[in-house]
Amino acid sequence: MTAPPTISAAARKRSRPRAHAWLFRYSAWDAIPAALVFIHIALLLAFFLAWPQLAWPWRIAAAAAYGLAIGWSLDSVSHNFIHNPFFAWEPLNRLTSLVLTLELGTPQTMYKYVHMRHHAGNSDRIGADGHTVDPISLYQYGYDGKIEPTASYVFRQFWRDDGPFTVARAIRAKRPAEARQALQEFWAIVAVYSVLLVLNWRFVLVLAPFYYLGHCLSFLIAWYEHAGAEPDEPIATGVSTYEPLYNWAFLNNGYHAEHHYRPKVHWTKMHDLREETREAQRAAGVRTLSVAHFLGFLDGKAAAVPTARPPREPASAS
Repeated sequence: MTAPPTISAAARKRSRPRAHAWLFRYSAWDAIPAALVFIHIALLLAFFLAWPQLAWPWRIAAAAAYGLAIGWSLDSVSHNFIHNPFFAWEPLNRLTSLVLTLELGTPQTMYKYVHMRHHAGNSDRIGADGHTVDPISLYQYGYDGKIEPTASYVFRQFWRDDGPFTVARAIRAKRPAEARQALQEFWAIVAVYSVLLVLNWRFVLVLAPFYYLGHCLSFLIAWYEHAGAEPDEPIATGVSTYEPLYNWAFLNNGYHAEHHYRPKVHWTKMHDLREETREAQRAAGVRTLSVAHFLGFLDGKAAAVPTARPPREPASAS
């Protein structure tokens, strides 16, 4: 295992919380993702209100945009909010968490719990107990030391998530206040979407498959963020891409090896962290893609990563 590089005092200082004026906890740049949270919910509300005036092609196009927005936010705005909540005033963070919950259809506090378990395992291999620490590890449903194939992971992982009450119980074991918030967010989803169902059941029905596909997009990104990475090498537990348009649109999510190495470093500082760890990354053989994570299938190196699924059990004789 390669010895991890020493992060400079300046880099550590940059990753610590700092008050910016009276509003932002870490950086004034968080005005961008914070605004995007509320723009997202406003557009969803506008779609609901405009539904009666829209022809079916526009309805389907808007629903597809809704699905894309879910995948995008889970790997950009919502993701960054987990690691570095935007606001210095906690009630604003709780409001932001609730808005993210309603627009993504996923309790943000539960997403945080699952995501932090992901960081605890770093897409780890199956252990002696037959399980992975990371609940979304690529090895969890792989076989013979190989990761799960792309399509199987992308389209099945959504259905493998623990139920909300199971997640809430797990959170409650160490953080009862967060467990209460998680359940409040869950019941807020139930209440709001029940009302929408009564007001316009067609709207909710059309959104449902695109909601699923939005999560599939996030799992597609997750697969290419870790396919070929080395979970036992701290600096190489992710696969990075430095494609500029992707990083601009996804708040530097492409710096994924760097993010897993120092999860609390702010999204605006990822390039600096990349420069400080460049030589150590090269020594550890950190994998990179030449394209955005969701286009990883276009990169030959990613296509060459070995995958396997457990063999099917033979049908029993009647």
